[in-house]
Amino acid sequence: MSEHHSKEFKKEAVRLVIQSGRKIRQIAEELGVNIWTIKGWVKKYDKEARVELISQGFKMSPEEENRLLKKELADVTEERDILKKAIAVFSKKPKINMSL
Repeated sequence: MSEHHSKEFKKEAVRLVIQSGRKIRQIAEELGVNIWTIKGWVKKYDKEARVELISQGFKMSPEEENRLLKKELADVTEERDILKKAIAVFSKKPKINMSL
């Protein structure tokens, strides 16, 4: 069963990711949404949400920007590590038993 969330809900989730400084995993758990779903929303709505926040007067200090960049790097590093593990699992050759 797939859940459908409003565009406003998705954008609010992205805003939390941008402003809160918390990990996407934590926000996903709080909202009861799959982490990959939130990451998809961030990919889709991130630029739009940032433009909206800036137009509302949200300004990032260099410290906030640094924190967000570190968070983004940590998220990307986590994704990379997961993909590396998946590649290793799917790259293994199956063992064939030749003794019949």
